[in-house]
Amino acid sequence: MKYVVWGMVLFLLIIHQDNWLWENNKLVFGFFPIALLYHAGISILAAITWYMATIFAWPIDEDEEQQIIDQEGAAQ
Repeated sequence: MKYVVWGMVLFLLIIHQDNWLWENNKLVFGFFPIALLYHAGISILAAITWYMATIFAWPIDEDEEQQIIDQEGAAQ
């Protein structure tokens, strides 16, 4: 999963470059500029990516790791 998170970060970096929407005057739902909606979507994807990074790619503390090892040893 660590590589999936890195892939999502790379994907977000690429799609963040959106020079084509700044001149578009289209409104979504009659009031929301399309460029703003695009960046809102990127922000939501970035939040999901950061959440996944903290769950799957964040290193655990050495003390916590030792406690896990001790608990597994005691259970056997």
